[in-house]
Amino acid sequence: MSLTHRDVATVGIGGPVGSGKTSLVTELVPKLVERGLDVGVIANDILTQEDADVLRERFAGVIPEELVAGVETGACPHTGIREDPSMNLSQIDAFVDEHPDLDLVLVESGGDNLAATFNPELADYSLYVISVAEGEDIPRKRGPGIVECDLLVVNKTDLAEHVGANLAVMEADAREVRDGPYVFTNCKDGEGVDEVLEHVSEGVLFA
Repeated sequence: MSLTHRDVATVGIGGPVGSGKTSLVTELVPKLVERGLDVGVIANDILTQEDADVLRERFAGVIPEELVAGVETGACPHTGIREDPSMNLSQIDAFVDEHPDLDLVLVESGGDNLAATFNPELADYSLYVISVAEGEDIPRKRGPGIVECDLLVVNKTDLAEHVGANLAVMEADAREVRDGPYVFTNCKDGEGVDEVLEHVSEGVLFA
């Protein structure tokens, strides 16, 4: 099958369940649309369309409903973004067939920090989202998701004081284990989202 996905920029957003990936996507998409971009969104899940249904509701009136799709991987979601991304690539092709002027597709998928890396055929640029509630030591554990992503997003900073996480320690560890950038966010209040947007824009839209 001939794939057309290379005609549209793709951004992978990975991270553990509960880290705030969907909240980040919810914040990013309207801002991208405000910049005049046509955006599609894919949510990976094992057996359901639940995440995609949530996003369709959140993006009603923002992007066309048909540009939000769920990919049911039938196995660990990281399988569909790393080992065999064909289902996601086919969905991108379907988007492009219906919307040839599409500028960008965000591909969201869960997965732990050992596995949730994106196949370069699928994502031109990748984000890995962690929550401070997962533990202060997450960055220094050096999983491939954390080390190899283009941008590390440390989310839910508002919870740090409640879970005993020291943000200064997490920042120092992130700086030590990574060659690339990192951003601290609180998607609940929109803090840091504009900085994430700038990194994405510089990394894939205007590269």
